[in-house]
Amino acid sequence: EPADAVPIETLATALDAVADAVADADLDADDDADTISALLDAADDLTDGLDAAEEWDDLETHEQLRAQGYYDVLGHYKDYPVEWAALKEHETRGNVDMILLALDSLASEFMERHCLEALERMGKRGKTEASLEELVGRAEKRDQFAIRILGKMAATEATETLVEFVPEDSNPQLQKAAFKALGEIGASEAVQPLADRLSTDSDTDDLVQPLAARALGLIGDTRAVDPLADVLAAEERGDDLRAAAGWALRQIGTREALEAVADHADEHSFVVSTEGEKAQRSLDAAAAAA
Repeated sequence: EPADAVPIETLATALDAVADAVADADLDADDDADTISALLDAADDLTDGLDAAEEWDDLETHEQLRAQGYYDVLGHYKDYPVEWAALKEHETRGNVDMILLALDSLASEFMERHCLEALERMGKRGKTEASLEELVGRAEKRDQFAIRILGKMAATEATETLVEFVPEDSNPQLQKAAFKALGEIGASEAVQPLADRLSTDSDTDDLVQPLAARALGLIGDTRAVDPLADVLAAEERGDDLRAAAGWALRQIGTREALEAVADHADEHSFVVSTEGEKAQRSLDAAAAAA
């Protein structure tokens, strides 16, 4: 770094100070023309310095990545930028530490998205102590992408954080992401909170309750049989929710759960009766094998 280089933070602070000075000075366009011109020149100089410092900072980032071996995996690559080409190779090789290095070092939204997508595709292979720390930290800030990745990783370590989002009726998209992740994790601690969502009365019930039912099915805990069966038996509830409850009961798969669904094989609702017919076939197959 050049000896006379000024830190970015110092330049940014100085530029803000000039802007504040202009705002507070109550200058007159005619009487204070010289002062205004001097301030504008100072602002231009600071902006140029800030741009140059940022360019140097970018160069420094690439040199740091090179020093830590990030680019060592590159052979004859076609993708541009080279950071993306290296990222793809690190994903193939399972180099989670290098993916996290890129995520931490490269400030572009493009690379951040591709780093997170790489972790999502890796699923359980991408689960390390460091990746969990990064993703749980993002999840705590309600980052739905991070929540989705934690589900793909079956990260039980994230259960406590995700369960806190279950009652967030004001944010149905966050709820949906958390429900699915908890189901994929198989979080038994989430059974009661998810079951409670089946009996709530809010404006977003139609959006989130079917996903709560499906999450219970993915978890597979028998404690969910009764609340799911109650939903399925309530004909006044929506067909999508009842069908989701039937699907969930089939995933749990106990005789009691299957019988509760099979009772609805003759329902007028196609989606509900389909679940009932599938449950009846499972019962018939089990009886034939006995």
